[in-house]
This record gives sequence, structure tokens and C-alpha cells, in this order.
Amino acid sequence: MKKIETIIRHSVFADVRQALALEGIDGLTVTEIAGIGKQEGRVGLFRGNAYRMEFSPKLKLEMVVEDEKVEDIIQALLDYASTGEVGDGKIFIYPLEEAIRIRTKERGTVAIG
Repeated sequence: MKKIETIIRHSVFADVRQALALEGIDGLTVTEIAGIGKQEGRVGLFRGNAYRMEFSPKLKLEMVVEDEKVEDIIQALLDYASTGEVGDGKIFIYPLEEAIRIRTKERGTVAIG
């Protein structure tokens, strides 16, 4: 099993979610985050006053998948999360030792489905 974390723009979430559903991903954790990278900050306007917003709002998606699904999910993320602009995000993949469904006490890949 692998844990996939990806950071994406809010604007691509609907397309990414649909692509992940087509890959059989129905369990997903979504967190609103803010970060700074090569995209750097931008200037905002509030009540006529300009201010610098150093952190850009993003979404972090987390999912646990079977090893054989990883490449298909990566490709779906690359296809649907990319705008071609700086700040499109990142994908991180971690090995996962164990998954346990608390309610049924099931372990392993059966627990992630």
C-alpha cells in the first residue's frame, strides 16, 4: 500500500475528484492549506488597500491506495491538476506499513476499500 498526498489548486479540484473516482478512489481526505513556493505571493486588495499575500491557498488531498493503482493515479493527477503555470502543486508518495478499519478491525488493503 501507498499513501499519496497531492497539493493542488482549488480551481482544478472538481476535475481531479472526478478523475480519481474513475480510478476507483472513493476514499479521500481534503484539507484546505496555504503555502509558499516558486509561485511566491501576490498582491490583494481589501477595502481599497493593497496588501501582500505571501501564502497561496491550496488543497491537500490524501489517499491510501494499493500499489498497483499508484501509476494510474499519478497519471490522472498529472492530467487533471496541471494548468501549466507555476503553482500547480506537488505529488508525494509514501510507503504505508498497515491500514486498519476501526469498526470491523479489518487490516491491510481490505481496510482501505
